[in-house]
Amino acid sequence: MPITFTSAEKAILQDVAIPPRPQALIDISAEAKKNEPDVSVIAKIISSDISISSSVLQVVNSAAFSRGKEITSIQQAVMTLGFKRVLPLVKSVALKSSMAQNDQLDLFWQQASLVATACSKIAQALGKTKLVDHVYMLGLFHNAGIPIMLLEFPSYSELLQQAETTGWSKFTDLERDKFGASHTTISTMLGQKWTLPAVMSEVIYNQHDIEGIFESGEISATGLELLSILKIARYAVFKKTTGETENEEWQLVTESIQEFLGVEDVDLENIIDDVLEDLN
Repeated sequence: MPITFTSAEKAILQDVAIPPRPQALIDISAEAKKNEPDVSVIAKIISSDISISSSVLQVVNSAAFSRGKEITSIQQAVMTLGFKRVLPLVKSVALKSSMAQNDQLDLFWQQASLVATACSKIAQALGKTKLVDHVYMLGLFHNAGIPIMLLEFPSYSELLQQAETTGWSKFTDLERDKFGASHTTISTMLGQKWTLPAVMSEVIYNQHDIEGIFESGEISATGLELLSILKIARYAVFKKTTGETENEEWQLVTESIQEFLGVEDVDLENIIDDVLEDLN
Protein backbone atom coordinates (compact mmCIF):
# COMPACT_ATOMS: atom_id res chain seq x y z
CA MET A 1 0.00 0.00 0.00
CA PRO A 2 1.15 3.63 -0.47
CA ILE A 3 3.16 5.13 2.38
CA THR A 4 0.88 7.09 4.69
CA PHE A 5 1.18 8.30 8.26
CA THR A 6 -1.76 9.02 10.53
CA SER A 7 -1.89 12.21 12.56
CA ALA A 8 -1.30 10.12 15.70
CA GLU A 9 1.80 8.51 14.16
CA LYS A 10 3.16 11.88 13.07
CA ALA A 11 2.70 13.24 16.58
CA ILE A 12 4.56 10.29 18.09
CA LEU A 13 7.29 10.40 15.49
CA GLN A 14 7.97 14.05 16.33
CA ASP A 15 8.93 12.96 19.84
CA VAL A 16 10.80 9.79 18.91
CA ALA A 17 14.56 10.18 18.96
CA ILE A 18 15.38 9.12 15.39
CA PRO A 19 19.17 9.26 15.14
CA PRO A 20 20.55 11.83 12.68
CA ARG A 21 22.91 10.89 9.90
CA PRO A 22 26.54 11.14 11.05
CA GLN A 23 28.61 13.96 9.53
CA ALA A 24 30.77 11.48 7.61
CA LEU A 25 27.72 10.15 5.78
CA ILE A 26 26.47 13.66 4.98
CA ASP A 27 29.89 14.58 3.56
CA ILE A 28 30.07 11.37 1.50
CA SER A 29 26.58 11.94 0.07
CA ALA A 30 27.51 15.49 -0.89
CA GLU A 31 30.63 14.32 -2.73
CA ALA A 32 28.71 11.49 -4.42
CA LYS A 33 26.21 14.00 -5.88
CA LYS A 34 28.93 15.88 -7.77
CA ASN A 35 29.22 15.42 -11.54
CA GLU A 36 32.67 13.89 -11.06
CA PRO A 37 32.96 12.50 -7.52
CA ASP A 38 36.50 12.07 -6.24
CA VAL A 39 36.83 8.52 -4.90
CA SER A 40 39.94 9.48 -2.94
CA VAL A 41 37.95 12.16 -1.11
CA ILE A 42 35.19 9.64 -0.35
CA ALA A 43 37.74 7.13 0.96
CA LYS A 44 39.31 9.83 3.15
CA ILE A 45 35.92 10.80 4.63
CA ILE A 46 35.06 7.18 5.43
CA SER A 47 38.50 6.62 6.97
CA SER A 48 38.05 9.66 9.20
CA ASP A 49 35.31 7.85 11.13
CA ILE A 50 37.00 4.91 12.83
CA SER A 51 33.76 3.16 13.77
CA ILE A 52 32.30 3.36 10.27
CA SER A 53 35.52 2.51 8.43
CA SER A 54 36.27 -0.55 10.54
CA SER A 55 32.70 -1.79 10.14
CA VAL A 56 32.79 -1.28 6.36
CA LEU A 57 35.97 -3.35 6.10
CA GLN A 58 34.39 -6.06 8.22
CA VAL A 59 31.34 -6.17 5.94
CA VAL A 60 33.20 -6.21 2.60
CA ASN A 61 35.30 -9.11 3.85
CA SER A 62 32.35 -11.01 5.33
CA ALA A 63 30.44 -14.01 4.00
CA ALA A 64 27.88 -11.61 2.56
CA PHE A 65 30.27 -10.62 -0.23
CA SER A 66 32.54 -13.66 -0.48
CA ARG A 67 35.52 -11.86 -1.98
CA GLY A 68 38.47 -14.12 -2.72
CA LYS A 69 41.08 -11.51 -1.79
CA GLU A 70 40.92 -9.65 1.51
CA ILE A 71 40.36 -5.90 1.28
CA THR A 72 42.65 -4.24 3.80
CA SER A 73 41.91 -0.51 3.42
CA ILE A 74 39.01 1.83 2.72
CA GLN A 75 40.89 3.19 -0.29
CA GLN A 76 41.09 -0.34 -1.68
CA ALA A 77 37.41 -0.96 -0.90
CA VAL A 78 36.31 2.18 -2.75
CA MET A 79 38.60 1.51 -5.71
CA THR A 80 37.57 -2.16 -5.92
CA LEU A 81 33.83 -1.83 -5.39
CA GLY A 82 33.28 1.73 -6.58
CA PHE A 83 31.70 4.45 -4.45
CA LYS A 84 28.17 3.59 -5.68
CA ARG A 85 28.54 0.16 -4.08
CA VAL A 86 30.31 1.41 -0.97
CA LEU A 87 27.75 4.13 -0.15
CA PRO A 88 24.93 1.68 0.77
CA LEU A 89 27.37 -0.18 3.04
CA VAL A 90 28.39 3.06 4.74
CA LYS A 91 24.74 3.90 5.41
CA SER A 92 24.16 0.42 6.79
CA VAL A 93 27.01 0.42 9.29
CA ALA A 94 26.50 4.09 10.20
CA LEU A 95 22.94 3.32 11.26
CA LYS A 96 24.07 0.75 13.81
CA SER A 97 26.88 2.92 15.17
CA SER A 98 24.51 5.89 15.58
CA MET A 99 22.31 4.10 18.12
CA ALA A 100 22.84 3.36 21.78
CA GLN A 101 23.91 -0.19 22.57
CA ASN A 102 22.89 -2.70 25.23
CA ASP A 103 22.59 -6.48 25.46
CA GLN A 104 19.08 -6.56 23.99
CA LEU A 105 20.05 -4.30 21.10
CA ASP A 106 23.17 -6.38 20.50
CA LEU A 107 20.91 -9.38 19.94
CA PHE A 108 18.76 -7.32 17.57
CA TRP A 109 21.78 -6.26 15.49
CA GLN A 110 23.07 -9.83 15.37
CA GLN A 111 19.72 -10.86 13.90
CA ALA A 112 19.71 -7.93 11.49
CA SER A 113 23.23 -8.81 10.34
CA LEU A 114 22.11 -12.37 9.63
CA VAL A 115 19.20 -11.09 7.53
CA ALA A 116 21.49 -8.65 5.70
CA THR A 117 24.00 -11.40 4.92
CA ALA A 118 21.21 -13.74 3.81
CA CYS A 119 19.81 -11.01 1.53
CA SER A 120 23.18 -10.62 -0.20
CA LYS A 121 23.58 -14.37 -0.64
CA ILE A 122 20.09 -14.75 -2.07
CA ALA A 123 20.59 -11.87 -4.52
CA GLN A 124 23.78 -13.57 -5.73
CA ALA A 125 22.05 -16.94 -6.05
CA LEU A 126 19.24 -15.39 -8.09
CA GLY A 127 21.75 -13.70 -10.40
CA LYS A 128 20.69 -10.21 -9.25
CA THR A 129 24.22 -9.00 -8.56
CA LYS A 130 23.31 -5.33 -8.99
CA LEU A 131 21.08 -5.60 -5.93
CA VAL A 132 23.63 -7.23 -3.61
CA ASP A 133 24.74 -4.05 -1.84
CA HIS A 134 21.28 -2.54 -1.63
CA VAL A 135 19.68 -5.69 -0.23
CA TYR A 136 22.38 -5.80 2.43
CA MET A 137 21.39 -2.28 3.41
CA LEU A 138 17.72 -3.29 3.31
CA GLY A 139 18.47 -6.22 5.60
CA LEU A 140 19.92 -3.91 8.24
CA PHE A 141 17.40 -1.08 7.82
CA HIS A 142 14.13 -2.97 7.39
CA ASN A 143 13.44 -3.37 11.12
CA ALA A 144 15.47 -0.41 12.38
CA GLY A 145 12.35 0.94 14.03
CA ILE A 146 12.52 -1.87 16.59
CA PRO A 147 15.62 -0.64 18.49
CA ILE A 148 14.19 2.89 18.44
CA MET A 149 10.94 1.66 19.99
CA LEU A 150 12.86 -0.45 22.50
CA LEU A 151 14.70 2.69 23.61
CA GLU A 152 11.60 4.91 23.62
CA PHE A 153 8.99 2.62 25.19
CA PRO A 154 9.98 0.59 28.28
CA SER A 155 7.09 -1.87 27.83
CA TYR A 156 7.86 -2.52 24.15
CA SER A 157 10.25 -5.39 24.94
CA GLU A 158 7.43 -7.42 26.47
CA LEU A 159 5.19 -6.86 23.45
CA LEU A 160 8.00 -7.71 21.02
CA GLN A 161 8.15 -11.24 22.40
CA GLN A 162 4.74 -11.87 20.81
CA ALA A 163 5.87 -11.03 17.27
CA GLU A 164 6.72 -14.52 16.02
CA THR A 165 3.73 -16.20 17.71
CA THR A 166 1.12 -13.68 16.54
CA GLY A 167 2.66 -13.15 13.11
CA TRP A 168 4.37 -9.91 12.10
CA SER A 169 1.45 -8.53 10.08
CA LYS A 170 -0.83 -8.85 13.13
CA PHE A 171 1.94 -7.63 15.42
CA THR A 172 1.98 -4.23 13.72
CA ASP A 173 -1.69 -3.85 14.68
CA LEU A 174 -0.79 -4.61 18.30
CA GLU A 175 1.95 -1.97 18.15
CA ARG A 176 -0.43 0.68 16.85
CA ASP A 177 -3.05 -0.19 19.45
CA LYS A 178 -0.57 0.19 22.31
CA PHE A 179 1.88 2.84 21.11
CA GLY A 180 0.08 4.59 18.25
CA ALA A 181 2.76 3.60 15.72
CA SER A 182 4.40 0.45 14.37
CA HIS A 183 8.03 -0.48 13.88
CA THR A 184 7.46 -0.46 10.10
CA THR A 185 6.30 3.17 10.30
CA ILE A 186 9.33 4.15 12.37
CA SER A 187 11.63 2.20 10.06
CA THR A 188 10.16 3.95 7.03
CA MET A 189 10.58 7.39 8.58
CA LEU A 190 14.16 6.53 9.49
CA GLY A 191 14.83 5.38 5.93
CA GLN A 192 13.45 8.63 4.55
CA LYS A 193 15.49 10.70 7.02
CA TRP A 194 18.63 8.79 6.04
CA THR A 195 17.83 9.34 2.33
CA LEU A 196 17.38 5.70 1.39
CA PRO A 197 16.11 5.19 -2.17
CA ALA A 198 12.35 5.71 -2.33
CA VAL A 199 11.81 2.13 -3.51
CA MET A 200 13.55 0.84 -0.38
CA SER A 201 11.35 2.90 1.93
CA GLU A 202 8.38 1.52 0.01
CA VAL A 203 9.54 -2.06 0.64
CA ILE A 204 10.20 -1.38 4.33
CA TYR A 205 6.72 0.06 4.75
CA ASN A 206 5.08 -2.95 3.05
CA GLN A 207 7.47 -5.64 4.32
CA HIS A 208 4.84 -7.58 6.30
CA ASP A 209 2.04 -7.36 3.73
CA ILE A 210 0.85 -10.81 2.74
CA GLU A 211 -2.47 -10.20 1.00
CA GLY A 212 -2.01 -9.74 -2.72
CA ILE A 213 1.00 -7.43 -2.48
CA PHE A 214 2.64 -9.07 -5.50
CA GLU A 215 -0.50 -8.72 -7.60
CA SER A 216 -1.61 -5.26 -6.46
CA GLY A 217 0.57 -3.21 -8.81
CA GLU A 218 1.36 -0.85 -5.91
CA ILE A 219 5.08 -1.69 -5.86
CA SER A 220 7.50 -1.48 -8.78
CA ALA A 221 9.24 -4.53 -10.24
CA THR A 222 12.48 -3.55 -8.49
CA GLY A 223 10.59 -3.13 -5.25
CA LEU A 224 9.09 -6.60 -5.59
CA GLU A 225 12.54 -8.04 -6.25
CA LEU A 226 13.80 -6.44 -3.05
CA LEU A 227 10.72 -7.54 -1.14
CA SER A 228 11.05 -11.12 -2.40
CA ILE A 229 14.70 -11.32 -1.37
CA LEU A 230 13.93 -9.82 2.04
CA LYS A 231 11.10 -12.28 2.71
CA ILE A 232 13.24 -15.27 1.69
CA ALA A 233 16.07 -14.01 3.90
CA ARG A 234 13.77 -13.49 6.87
CA TYR A 235 12.45 -17.02 6.51
CA ALA A 236 15.96 -18.47 6.26
CA VAL A 237 17.02 -16.64 9.43
CA PHE A 238 13.76 -17.72 11.12
CA LYS A 239 14.66 -21.34 10.39
CA LYS A 240 18.21 -20.83 11.67
CA THR A 241 17.29 -19.08 14.91
CA THR A 242 14.19 -21.10 15.87
CA GLY A 243 14.88 -24.48 14.29
CA GLU A 244 11.29 -24.42 13.05
CA THR A 245 9.96 -24.65 9.49
CA GLU A 246 6.32 -23.61 9.96
CA ASN A 247 5.88 -19.89 9.40
CA GLU A 248 2.47 -18.45 8.52
CA GLU A 249 3.73 -15.38 6.66
CA TRP A 250 6.13 -17.48 4.58
CA GLN A 251 3.44 -20.00 3.69
CA LEU A 252 1.14 -17.22 2.48
CA VAL A 253 3.71 -15.52 0.24
CA THR A 254 5.82 -18.43 -1.05
CA GLU A 255 3.74 -19.11 -4.14
CA SER A 256 3.61 -15.43 -5.11
CA ILE A 257 7.37 -15.07 -4.67
CA GLN A 258 8.07 -18.15 -6.77
CA GLU A 259 5.74 -16.98 -9.52
CA PHE A 260 7.24 -13.48 -9.54
CA LEU A 261 10.86 -14.71 -9.56
CA GLY A 262 10.18 -17.68 -11.82
CA VAL A 263 11.77 -20.08 -9.34
CA GLU A 264 10.68 -23.68 -8.84
CA ASP A 265 10.10 -25.27 -5.41
CA VAL A 266 13.29 -27.29 -5.42
CA ASP A 267 15.42 -24.36 -6.57
CA LEU A 268 14.08 -22.11 -3.83
CA GLU A 269 14.65 -24.82 -1.24
CA ASN A 270 18.23 -25.24 -2.46
CA ILE A 271 18.85 -21.49 -2.22
CA ILE A 272 17.56 -21.43 1.36
CA ASP A 273 19.64 -24.49 2.29
CA ASP A 274 22.77 -22.89 0.83
CA VAL A 275 22.09 -19.67 2.74
CA LEU A 276 21.64 -21.60 5.98
CA GLU A 277 24.92 -23.40 5.38
CA ASP A 278 26.69 -20.06 4.86
CA LEU A 279 25.10 -18.55 7.97
CA ASN A 280 26.23 -21.53 10.03
